[in-house]
Amino acid sequence: MTVALMWEARAAEGRGAELLEWARAQWLAADPLRRETFAASGDRVLVITWWDAAPDAELPELPEPDAELVRRPVHRWRFESVGVEP
Repeated sequence: MTVALMWEARAAEGRGAELLEWARAQWLAADPLRRETFAASGDRVLVITWWDAAPDAELPELPEPDAELVRRPVHRWRFESVGVEP
């Protein structure tokens, strides 16, 4: 079974590049099947990791950045794969 963990944060004003660099430098205690990092308008950063695990498995996640680097707490979601389309 594949589980995707999504981590999304919005940088403090003018600190989007710094948040992106911080997120890319974070290493997890185990290697996911795949990891992608995205940047979006509004200084937002999204990291998605894919794992071969049960939906309720304990998995390593990115930590919270220092409070002065973000505008709000990090948002986190967990999804279970229900299919892959070409």
